[in-house]
Amino acid sequence: MTINVGVIGVGMIGQDHIRRLTHVLSGARVSAVTDVDIDRAKSVATGLPAAKALQTGAELVTDSEVDAVVVASWGPTHEEYVLACIEAGKQVFCEKPLATTREACERIVDAEVAAGKRLVMVGFMRRYDDGYLAMKETIESGGIGTPLMFHSAHRNPAVPPHYVNDMIINDTCVHDVDVARWLLDDEIVAARVLVPRHSSLAGDHLTDPIMFVFETARGALVDVEASVNIQYGYDIRGEVVGERGTVALADSNRAVLRSDRRWSGGVPEDWRERFLRAYDVELQEWIDAAAAGRSTGPSSWDGYAATVVCDAGVAAMNNGGERVVLSLREQPDLYKPTAGAGPTVE
Repeated sequence: MTINVGVIGVGMIGQDHIRRLTHVLSGARVSAVTDVDIDRAKSVATGLPAAKALQTGAELVTDSEVDAVVVASWGPTHEEYVLACIEAGKQVFCEKPLATTREACERIVDAEVAAGKRLVMVGFMRRYDDGYLAMKETIESGGIGTPLMFHSAHRNPAVPPHYVNDMIINDTCVHDVDVARWLLDDEIVAARVLVPRHSSLAGDHLTDPIMFVFETARGALVDVEASVNIQYGYDIRGEVVGERGTVALADSNRAVLRSDRRWSGGVPEDWRERFLRAYDVELQEWIDAAAAGRSTGPSSWDGYAATVVCDAGVAAMNNGGERVVLSLREQPDLYKPTAGAGPTVE
């Protein structure tokens, strides 16, 4: 079975998803696209065998030739389009964030619960990365005992001009937040932000780097180093420390060069290179589930929880780094079977 997919937002990530839907994955065709820049949408549509450019996301969601939707537009628009998909009863893959405020995420959760079935998958692709999957398997097998700490690092060579201060948490650290919840199978209950000396490579308007520290309900500690102008490459690090051992991400090099009394390996240029396979696996899983009329992977609850934690992180950063206690609403039964959702925290 082949499903017709509409794509809302044809910027960098939207076009990358269109590429994989069209040329890499199976079971889907792109039947419609839209973008705030309609001329760009029309240009993208001309390069696809069966796609049309529509004026608005609302028009795309209700189009009879669209079976399922990928939302890859600007974050503040996600709530509108995801709610429209739920109302239309269509499966939707929403790039992170699910929405940009706690209240918006709660409206999505409420709408999905009222619909009586999961319709939303959130694009937290790290859960599909081979390295993180190996870490998760080791933790679940008891190979390192009870996890006590998670050290994470998220390093970007540079960020674009539109990158503003809060984005270091909302756009960058949000992936570390989700993968920490998933790896540790626990909710986050408090957060703070530590700020070292300012990098001379970052603009004066950015707090860069930061150390985002949070606590889980069962007492594990997580620290996330975020450095977004580090120049040398896109470098993702992660290590879980358990009672009897540790498990860490390996370097992503296929080979290590030894020459002239030195050894070296490459560093990915950007997120597309580092997580290429994870994006492929993630979206193929969504296609297969959507074709079967069900949802899979990170849920609206996961998107909601990550947004609440990031809100606390931004509040901490804007208030001298002080510890911020956070709470989640009661977890609806709809999300309790979802792997990595973690326990309910009142």
